[in-house]
Amino acid sequence: MMDEMTQCIQLCQDCHALCIQMIAHCLKLGGRHAAPDHIRLLMDCAQICTTTADYMARGSSLHDRTCSLCSEICRLCAESCEQLRGDDQLIKQCAEMCRRCADSCERMAPKGTA
Repeated sequence: MMDEMTQCIQLCQDCHALCIQMIAHCLKLGGRHAAPDHIRLLMDCAQICTTTADYMARGSSLHDRTCSLCSEICRLCAESCEQLRGDDQLIKQCAEMCRRCADSCERMAPKGTA
């Protein structure tokens, strides 16, 4: 379980960094990529990933709750990126990272809440 948690912490940190990078990328692309709802979702995803990694790193007994929420938000972010992707490789990378993070967080959350 500890190895799986360590991996989840790393995925959350990587997802946070990529979502932050994506905000700048999407704003540069403009148009539908810079839509407020999409940018807000990237921000939400980045923030919950950092929070979740922190909860797990300090061994909080509440990490299962943040993992559940993180999984949900990462999936929403991945879907949003998929809708905009086209042939943009960075957006594709972000969607894939969000899905991997969501899967990992789901494994850290109690069954039936993610």
